[in-house]
Amino acid sequence: MNSKLKTIALYLPQYHEVAENNKWWGEGFTEWTNVKKARSLFEGHYQPHIPLNKNYYDLSDNDVLISQADLAKSYGIYGFCFYHYWFNGKLLLEKPIHNMLMQQKPDFPFCLSWANENWTRRWDGAEHEVLMEQKYSLEDDRAHIKYLLPIFKDERYIKIEGKPVFLMYRSELHPQIKQATEIWREEAKRYGFPDLFLIRMENFESNLAPSTHGFDAGAEFAPNGEFKGEKSAKKNLLSYFFKKILHETGIKKSSIYSNGVYDYSNVVENMINRDTPNYKYFRCISPSWDNSARRKKNALMYINSTPALFKKWASKMRKYTSDNLPENEQLLFINAWNEWGEGCHLEPDEKWGTAYLQALKDALS
Repeated sequence: MNSKLKTIALYLPQYHEVAENNKWWGEGFTEWTNVKKARSLFEGHYQPHIPLNKNYYDLSDNDVLISQADLAKSYGIYGFCFYHYWFNGKLLLEKPIHNMLMQQKPDFPFCLSWANENWTRRWDGAEHEVLMEQKYSLEDDRAHIKYLLPIFKDERYIKIEGKPVFLMYRSELHPQIKQATEIWREEAKRYGFPDLFLIRMENFESNLAPSTHGFDAGAEFAPNGEFKGEKSAKKNLLSYFFKKILHETGIKKSSIYSNGVYDYSNVVENMINRDTPNYKYFRCISPSWDNSARRKKNALMYINSTPALFKKWASKMRKYTSDNLPENEQLLFINAWNEWGEGCHLEPDEKWGTAYLQALKDALS
């Protein structure tokens, strides 16, 4: 196994109750609420995704995170990248991270990615109904980095040459992002760090030189919709599309339908063979994707994912990373450890068990 390569799995902390979600989505809401309601939409459609042994865990218990870290480590995963939610000083879903910091367990590397979008009712098709708005100001940027710096100081926090690695989901949404990064770096140096290592994720705006926004590198987000290929037209989808026609014509309404069904093998091939930008760029792989558990309509589904295809993708990206990045910067991101609502998880499920984890481990060897 390449000891220089560091595989980092994106991690969703929305598996515990918070007052805001109870208010917006109903009492007791967690990500599991959507996952449990998922249904197969056509013959052969893999839904619902059920965690192995029906382990619908609660992340308010830090023992869950300890067990997850042990499992991830045993299959060659270097660390987790937790989504971090900051809205002008208001934190959301911070409890698992705070528990981990207070208890100093698990002993497992981690970093943070600022998920800086507005929270809306997009899942219900009401994207313009804002639940929690992201308002930007340089004053808030200074307050934000001052909150983060003690976290960065944790010995487990992932650093490159002493510089804490910090990701931002959509840097293009911040109207003063270059000035913000200057403030972040200034405060980090004042705190005693040599600098920060800033990575902008490229899920929406791609092929933008990271330095334009004051970042050090870009990170691919997988699966990237630009490379999804042609829509799938397999026979097992005929009944599904027939139901969709019935829905759209009003003959037989259905609350859940989609027009985005693609083959996983196509996106794998296309992302392996894509052109990459001429700046520092970290690659990303994904075991699967199907967000029909979250979306009442217009879900995006990649069908026919298998551990063998995932292993192929992981192997190619391992080689890319080794060939194109300095030894101390060989990061490979995985989307994701536990995005169950988007059908995108390395965590074991009832169908595949640990097969995807084993495929990753084999690919890294």
